[in-house]
Amino acid sequence: MEIMKSNNGGSSPSAGEEFKDIIKGVTKFVMMVIFLGTIMLWIMMPTLTYRKKWLPHMRLKFGASTYFGATGTTLFMYMFPMIVVACLGCVYLHFKRRKSPDHVERERKGGVLNALRKPMLVKGPLGIVSVTEIMFLAMFVALLLWSFITYLRNSFATITPQSAAAHGESLWQAKLESAALRIGLIGNICLAFLFLPVARGSSLLPAVGLTSESSIKYHIWLGHMVMTIFTVHGLCYIIYWVSIHEASQMITWGTEDISNLAGEIALVAGLVMWATTFPKIRRRFFEVFFYTHYLYIVFMLFFVLHVGITFSFIAFPGFYIFMVDRFLRFLQSRDNIRLLSARILPSDTIELTFSKNSKLVYTPTSILFVNIPSISKLQWHPFTITSSSKLEPENLSVVIKSEGKWSTKLHQRLSSSDQIDHLAVSVEGPYGPASTDFLRHEALVMVSGGSGITPFISVIRDLIATSQNQKCKIPKITLVCAFKNSSEISMLDLVLPLSGLQTELPSDINIKIEAFITREKEARSEATTEKIRTLWFKPSLSDQSISSILGPNSWLWLGGILSSSFLIFVIIIGIITRYYIYPIDHNTNKIYSSTSKTIIYILVISVSIMATSSAAMLWSKKKYGNVENKQVQNVDVPSPMSSPTSWGYNSVREIESSPQQSLVQCTTLHYGERPNLKKLLLDVEGSSVGVLVCGPKKMRQQVAKICSSGLAKNLHFESISFSW
Repeated sequence: MEIMKSNNGGSSPSAGEEFKDIIKGVTKFVMMVIFLGTIMLWIMMPTLTYRKKWLPHMRLKFGASTYFGATGTTLFMYMFPMIVVACLGCVYLHFKRRKSPDHVERERKGGVLNALRKPMLVKGPLGIVSVTEIMFLAMFVALLLWSFITYLRNSFATITPQSAAAHGESLWQAKLESAALRIGLIGNICLAFLFLPVARGSSLLPAVGLTSESSIKYHIWLGHMVMTIFTVHGLCYIIYWVSIHEASQMITWGTEDISNLAGEIALVAGLVMWATTFPKIRRRFFEVFFYTHYLYIVFMLFFVLHVGITFSFIAFPGFYIFMVDRFLRFLQSRDNIRLLSARILPSDTIELTFSKNSKLVYTPTSILFVNIPSISKLQWHPFTITSSSKLEPENLSVVIKSEGKWSTKLHQRLSSSDQIDHLAVSVEGPYGPASTDFLRHEALVMVSGGSGITPFISVIRDLIATSQNQKCKIPKITLVCAFKNSSEISMLDLVLPLSGLQTELPSDINIKIEAFITREKEARSEATTEKIRTLWFKPSLSDQSISSILGPNSWLWLGGILSSSFLIFVIIIGIITRYYIYPIDHNTNKIYSSTSKTIIYILVISVSIMATSSAAMLWSKKKYGNVENKQVQNVDVPSPMSSPTSWGYNSVREIESSPQQSLVQCTTLHYGERPNLKKLLLDVEGSSVGVLVCGPKKMRQQVAKICSSGLAKNLHFESISFSW
């Protein structure tokens, strides 16, 4: 990295900031050590060294207690370390701060880190994948292969014709049964990571620079692995049982050991979910995909009943973190959110503006999940936030394009009547990156297709706010947007907010907009008659502003919930085991029902999470809650004085007053052509050019191919795609 300071000079960090940096460094180091230690356990697990030396020692230390029994081994060796990592991640994110604009790190053209971020694969089933992602994927697959081969080698070494005959089996049948078991063990490795990418509020993703949106593809990869491996695991056992004439084993429910029927129920639930995840089915029948995914509850419940609580703790930490996140989202979704207004654009697009707690801060490209009960009580849809918390501290806006059934119903309802004075809305979020470093680039190129422009609106607004409030160099901005029809140009009206901006754009904002209308040869004069309508809604007394469910110090509260819920769970389970289960079973695991024990553990985990999360939420509301009861009249506000829809027809009109640099003057309209992305990207000057793209798959692939081609080493690629 090369340090570039502002013209005013860089200020040295204060003692407090240095202390925070030390805490961050130590926390991240400890997190790395614990995580690598857990990975080492996974690597060693298939070996004889683990089975004959490590495991007996761990069982003697953790598994002989009258308070936890055999479960203590996996609870403290696999579950506990990952909870600690998640809690440390919360501490790290609490002290993490944005880089000072006076001391900005500029990207160099070359460098190992930049090379690792570049796209390596552009087309294929994995989508756009960077060098780093390929490396980690290869290491993960290597772990799976190593584990499977080592398991098989060690188990097959003990299987002989004589040992198989002693059990009334052929040699191939004994090896098939052994292989089936080991295949299931490999599936547990994938399952251990499956839920981490979809824990939207987890600390683990942002601690390593990821977001739930960018990580959803990892969940997809892991989901395919899990279901492929578990399906093979189940089929191998079915073939084995049929071959030894014991097909009745498929419906047995063991109370002391493995429950076969529970495993089959879990597998069927997983197969139903898996069948609806393939892109053609998911896009065409989204509601089917959405509702069937609730079967994850059935899948995980019967998986734990299948293998028993002791073994399930090896793969359970990720799901525990997900449970905490899911219940917090449930608590947040119970509130009715104050909807202030809806701007109805000619392009079948709606901008919803909500009231926001001024203490809630989010980063550009964040998303918000929205539920409107009058349309669907169960469906939640993610939308990009277009507002900036720095520019509009009391408002939050999202843009909804009328494309699917849900969004079409919403558009029809709002556009067909002016008499709607209230609309009940619930939200979850916002979710986004812990920080954004757009200032590290000398120039930003944002390429969008259709509604893909929405994340870039938040980026532009955030840069405008930065230039107004802080003295630092703002990157040159180039927005390349492709639209099908002239009516969609009205989305450019959203670049500037209705509030928070004075009559002028800051003088240091250097922005250029290249808008392409691909299906029209020339401007339509009737476009000037298409106006933007604004509906204002009357709030209900029960409506609340959008706020963080855990208040301003949400990361510390989340760490407190994770640690306290786990501690309460351990204490309650210790008491139950010592004074109820142990007197019956005496740590033999043969007398007390494994199913009953598993159900007790699941109930205690659930109660611990719900109690601590609810207590934290209530405390946060009591301390930071600020319900405002403003009465907002339902009025139809005229559209802004100048709309980009009319720019192609009368380009001399300016926005409102007389800004130093109006968006009209910065915009070039191209009719009947598609953007020449290669030329547009290579023509951008600067030692570091950040390239962001959000739009159709082919557009993202084309931009990724240009950035990875080596034609320009100064291009730094980042794709924004929504695959929820």
